[in-house]
Amino acid sequence: MQNPGLLALHLLYFEAGKAHHAFGEGVSMAIITISMGTLSGGKALSQCLVRCLGYRFTDREAIIGSASVCGTSEEKLRDAIERPPGFWDHFTEEKRHYMTLFQACLAEQARQDGLIYLGNAGHLLLHGVSHVLRVRIIAPLEYRLRVVQQESGISRDKALVYVEKKDHERARWTRFLYGVDWSDPALYDVVLNLQRVTIEESCRIVATMANDESFRPTPDSQSAINDLALSCRVRAAFLMHPETATLVLDVVARDGVVTLRGKVRNHKQWQTAENIAQETPGVERLVTDELVQVLDR
Repeated sequence: MQNPGLLALHLLYFEAGKAHHAFGEGVSMAIITISMGTLSGGKALSQCLVRCLGYRFTDREAIIGSASVCGTSEEKLRDAIERPPGFWDHFTEEKRHYMTLFQACLAEQARQDGLIYLGNAGHLLLHGVSHVLRVRIIAPLEYRLRVVQQESGISRDKALVYVEKKDHERARWTRFLYGVDWSDPALYDVVLNLQRVTIEESCRIVATMANDESFRPTPDSQSAINDLALSCRVRAAFLMHPETATLVLDVVARDGVVTLRGKVRNHKQWQTAENIAQETPGVERLVTDELVQVLDR
C-alpha cells in the first residue's frame, strides 16, 4: 500500500492543478512575495493588495497547514522554518525534511499565478522565476514597538526585546540556509519604507508593478515555476518513503524530464528511488545517468 504521506502529496498536486485551471485560464498575473521584519506592516499590505488586485493570499501558517497533511507535525515544521540551528548545531535531517516539504507545498501554490505570499523566504524559495515580484516592507522601530504593545499589552522594553530577538533569528535563519543577508535590498524588486509611504501608497506602488509587463508570466517563466514545483515534488516524495528518506540527491526538472544526481547505497535503494520518481505526478521521463551506487560494506 502506498505511503499515506505520498498520497497526500499527490493530492496537493492535483488540487493545485484544478485550481490553476479554474483560476488561471486566460489570466496572466504575477506572484508577489512580501518579506518584512516583525510587525512591519506586511499583513496590512497583503490585505490591501488582495482587495486591489483580486489575487489569492497565502502565508507561512497556511503553507505549514498544507505540509502537515503529509503526516508532518505542525509544531516541528514551524520550528524548522522559524528557528535557526544553534551555534554548534548542524542542519539536521529532520529540519531538511520539513524545509523540503514546506518548499514543495509553496511551489504547488505558486504554479497558479495571481498569488500573494507573506513570508520572509518566499523570494528565495521561489528562486529563478521571473514573474515573482519580490517586495520588502520595512517600518521605523517605534512603529513596530507600538504594534507589539497594542497587540500584547507588554511594556516598551519587553516589546523591544521581542522585536530584536525575532529579527535576529530571521536574519540568522536566512544567512544559514541561503548565505545571504535578508535585509540586502538587492534581493528585492522594491523596498517600501513606512516612514516615507503609507500602506495605501505602498499598495498602489506594488499593484502598479504587478500589472507591468516585467512581472507578467511568460512561457519561459511558467516553465520555470513548473520545473521548480516538479523538482520539489520529487524531493518531497523521496522524504516520504522510508527507503529513500535519508537520500540527499540533486533533483533537476526540465519540461517533465527529471534528472537525479548523487549517491545511493545499493541496488534496492536505486530501484526504489527510480520507482518513486517515475510515479510522481508530472514526471514524463527519468534520467539516472549521474546516479552512483555506493556498495554496502
